[in-house]
Amino acid sequence: MPSLKDLRNRIASVKATQKITKAMQMVAAAKLRRAQEAAEAARPYAERMGEVLANLAVAFEGRDDAPKLMAGSGKDAVHLLVVATAERGLCGGFNSNIAKLAREKARSLIAEGKTVKILCVGKKGFDSLKRDLGSHVIKTIEMRDVKNVGFGNADEIGREVLSMFDAGEFDVCTLFYSEFRSVISQVPTAQQLIPASFEASEGDAETGAAAIYEYEPDEAEILADLLPRNISIQIFRALLENAASEQGARMSAMDNATRNAGEMIDKLTISYNRQRQAQITTELIEIIAGAEAL
Repeated sequence: MPSLKDLRNRIASVKATQKITKAMQMVAAAKLRRAQEAAEAARPYAERMGEVLANLAVAFEGRDDAPKLMAGSGKDAVHLLVVATAERGLCGGFNSNIAKLAREKARSLIAEGKTVKILCVGKKGFDSLKRDLGSHVIKTIEMRDVKNVGFGNADEIGREVLSMFDAGEFDVCTLFYSEFRSVISQVPTAQQLIPASFEASEGDAETGAAAIYEYEPDEAEILADLLPRNISIQIFRALLENAASEQGARMSAMDNATRNAGEMIDKLTISYNRQRQAQITTELIEIIAGAEAL
């Protein structure tokens, strides 16, 4: 049984930890609002970009002169997985859930005989994947020094992905990130970037036909400019979604840690009081017994 001094030290240690987790929760709550606003503001632009590209892509369906970013390399042998996670931990299952989705995809592709290359954006993604898929990781991009994610950060990653594709280093590129829903809900998501994959708009699904637009300049020239830009835009959206998801997950995790610390303090305090009372009772009995012996 621990001594009273050990219990006092343990209580003091847990109280110090509780103060830290409470402070981290408040910091995450303050950062979450800004990160959530940024993520929600980026969604309409990224979604509208996808709709415009989907309408433009209709003109190239089945054509041999379709842009390479849309048609692909014509092969499905080498897959590049871009795994975007956080630089820091203490945010619940945020990082591990993204890594788990990427790991399942990688193992499925390897089982099919495909070649898998992994580009990690964020230190925690590499830490999670290096044990069993370390040989497939070709590069890790750390963003520890980036306080606020900007489009320039995403554009650098996008340009690197495009240069690898132009060099023939992969055939298919898939982006993994966590979509922010709420403080308690972040959904790991896989999005194919190359070849470009577009969902049909609501109007197309209802009418069965795409709207007809006239473009100036022509579709090929517009796609030549928009398709590379779309890679960076989708990566930028993923980074913003990750930033909001990370703070939401950290806020929830630190709240749970603070509650658990409070419960532990209560239990330790009860144990301390019981042991102290037992010690006092023992000392009183010894004093009384000694007085009676005299």
